[in-house]
Amino acid sequence: MSKTDVWFAAGVRTPFAKIDGPLAGFDAIGLSTPVVRAMLDRLGGGRPDFAVWGAVIPNLTWSNLAREVLIEAGADPTIPAFSTIMACSTSMTGAFEAAGMVGRGGRELALVGGVESMSHIQLGLGQPLSDWVRRFQQAKSLGQKVSHLASLRPGDARLFIPSITNRTTGMSMGEHTEITAKEWGLSRVDQDQIALESHQRAVAAWDRGFFDDLVIPVGDLRRDNIPRKDTSLEKLARLPPAFDRTSGRGTLTAGNSSPLTDGAAALWVASTAGLARLPADTPRVRLVDWEITSIDLRREGLLMAPAYGVPRLLARNGLTYGDIDLWEIHEAFAAQVLSHLAAWQDPEFRKAKAGVDRDLGPFPRERMNPTGGSLALGHPFGATGARILGQAVKELAGRPKGQRAVVSICADGGQGTMALLEAA
Repeated sequence: MSKTDVWFAAGVRTPFAKIDGPLAGFDAIGLSTPVVRAMLDRLGGGRPDFAVWGAVIPNLTWSNLAREVLIEAGADPTIPAFSTIMACSTSMTGAFEAAGMVGRGGRELALVGGVESMSHIQLGLGQPLSDWVRRFQQAKSLGQKVSHLASLRPGDARLFIPSITNRTTGMSMGEHTEITAKEWGLSRVDQDQIALESHQRAVAAWDRGFFDDLVIPVGDLRRDNIPRKDTSLEKLARLPPAFDRTSGRGTLTAGNSSPLTDGAAALWVASTAGLARLPADTPRVRLVDWEITSIDLRREGLLMAPAYGVPRLLARNGLTYGDIDLWEIHEAFAAQVLSHLAAWQDPEFRKAKAGVDRDLGPFPRERMNPTGGSLALGHPFGATGARILGQAVKELAGRPKGQRAVVSICADGGQGTMALLEAA
């Protein structure tokens, strides 16, 4: 870590909504713009020194989403902006990138965030058809064009449709997690319990006003439309398997898996000097340490990187699980959360896989996701990191000085990001 103290400060986000719902009329720039405008408004005429923004789903109409978003939001065009991507960890990775830049070169305050408009997925031409069209355009005579038309084969005329599958394995995150759930012997009822708790805590947090200063209205939507007050273990138990429908042993369902979601979110990353430029009542905490972990996705569970990374993060800081007062764990799937908890508690796994040969104590599950997680709030890939960090910052900043939080996010590709935060 740098000698310069780095701070994360809470920002704002859109409400999160299921795809093809109330946010379906907004593309990635349209969802990001009101968030960035709200962040800039909170500076009272000031400006950040740079911006980092990200999205996971590609779009051919822009190359640097961060720059386009700032321009669309009416920000000072002299603010540098760059885009980043790391699957579900995208905007958390952006926060780490900014953390390495603040306090240097006169850059003290960064606006960081991400977005996903999963209702707006751009289709493309398959590579053979793209190559054919390019060669057709290069033809210099009518005869060449006619000749080229004859070279088009029916099999070349295919669209490229982005899908939520891993390129290396050809399987979706849900299919991978079904394998992990079976390997760890995770029960359906335990997964449904995680989902139920996520909804109950998210609803309670909304009802007591926790999200009021974290979420801005967009269009007609004022709050997340995914948390369900009426869910129950009985209702969750009636849902059919979503990824393994044939073996009779599938345990992942639409109820214990995060939904496809539209939304955008942001936070501030600052040096101590940059922090002074934010409103005094902005929740802020200190970044103590961070971890980016990558594993072999062909041999290990696709979403298991935090099972390796969290023990390493704690061990090098001389901490145990019980020393962490707040755990914010991304809930891509309830099974993924449970597999992480099981791995963290397994001494053989910690030693052989994570390389941590020390007792980290029991895991305090009651300290996990007190205001709800991705199962209830939703999971717009590029926005999830900023959402979780902002939520953790607000929760931790309201606690006594010295309390700590760990934020953990798994990401497609066998990667993950983790942060150790401290109230100061």
